[in-house]
Amino acid sequence: MNPTMRNLDETFEGWAYRNGLSRHLSSLEKQRLLERSGRAKRVCRLTERGRLRALAGRDPKAGWSRRWDGWWRIVCFDVPTTENRQRRRLRHYLRNNGFGLLQRSLWVTPDPIDETVKLLKANSPDLKSLIFFKAQSCGGESNQDIVSTAWDFDRINRLYQRHLQVLDQRPHGKAAAARALLNWSELERLAWKQAVTADPLLPTALLPRNYLGRQAWLRRIQTLKQAAKEADCLKPILIGDK
Repeated sequence: MNPTMRNLDETFEGWAYRNGLSRHLSSLEKQRLLERSGRAKRVCRLTERGRLRALAGRDPKAGWSRRWDGWWRIVCFDVPTTENRQRRRLRHYLRNNGFGLLQRSLWVTPDPIDETVKLLKANSPDLKSLIFFKAQSCGGESNQDIVSTAWDFDRINRLYQRHLQVLDQRPHGKAAAARALLNWSELERLAWKQAVTADPLLPTALLPRNYLGRQAWLRRIQTLKQAAKEADCLKPILIGDK
């Protein structure tokens, strides 16, 4: 759009160095998020670690497709109120690892917890304050009752609904919208991260009927593919902005 001698005859390597791209790629390689190959290492691919980072640290398809054996794993603790710091750390750990709060200090998950048991026992060996169970309901409660009690799927669905709204706001394919597309991509990434972080990504057999996670995931794939096609057309403009 604004030709100069430099941007007409400059090599890719020169452009990449001048714009800081080479430095960023090297940093991603050191973090094992990216791997490069081919002539002059121009072919870049995300590693598995990088792919998970791009997905906000979690793979929804892997979560929904995992097998459930029909047993709930329960962590029950009664840490004295005089040790509030330890109580908060324990709650933070359990929530961040997908456990649902069933009752007060009774946390539940459908997944095996061998590693969790090892970690928590190492820090709280007293069985009077921490104990683990493997259980099934015997009082007539359904698995869906347990799910709806342990996790706030109303809030989770609101976050996915917000993400769907952001997807609908994607700028469409004119060169003048290049900067708008970049700004939108940041909003989309943040909205997705907020939703998927709050979601325990339960096995399909346990998902509520009105769950919006899978709908948002499919819409996200479709929308980002469309955005990527348009970004190819906008590449000269994006480079100029950068």
